[in-house]
Amino acid sequence: MHRYKYNHHSAMGITERKEREKQEKKALILEAATKMFLEDGFDKTSLRNIADKIEYSPATIYLYFKDKNELFYAIQEKGFELLLKQFRKLSTIKDPFEKLIRIGKEYLKFAEKNPEYYDLMFIMRAPMIHIEEKDNWDCGMQSFLFLHEVVAECIKKKKLKSKNADMASIAIWSFAHGLAALHIRDRFKNMHKVKINILMEEELTEMMNMMKA
Repeated sequence: MHRYKYNHHSAMGITERKEREKQEKKALILEAATKMFLEDGFDKTSLRNIADKIEYSPATIYLYFKDKNELFYAIQEKGFELLLKQFRKLSTIKDPFEKLIRIGKEYLKFAEKNPEYYDLMFIMRAPMIHIEEKDNWDCGMQSFLFLHEVVAECIKKKKLKSKNADMASIAIWSFAHGLAALHIRDRFKNMHKVKINILMEEELTEMMNMMKA
């Protein structure tokens, strides 16, 4: 009688393949959901609609996400991961005011390169239950804290007129968001694309210089 010989490498290969397939399914769900949220809005999109779109059963989607809010949150988190990755590349910049300007410019670039994510992260009207339920808003909060820490450092080194890091951070974020939202919603459409990018960066720099001590 032949005895079955356990093959550790074969078992590992099966486990890895299953995990890869699981991640691929999840990515497909997120991609379809992103498009449907943008096309139909949050309220009109359902897990059943998404399942029909990718020819999965609703039960399959429930294996990954407990409800529509959790799915929406996962899309936002993916976007914030990308944004935070761009911010962290600026960590080596020594001068905090220069770093602050670069953060603003990276924010605008992110919006231009990822308009779908940006819309779902900052513009689309949708419940934000996950912020209330979580102690930390993960990458979303980390992105804001990155900005806040640089603003606080600027204040400490007397490079900003403001003495309140919270207010200054929100003011800078709000201004950059206004420019980004106008751009991705084509409110600058009558201008040449290159001119729009230059204009936005110049406007941002001008606003920062007005805040400079």
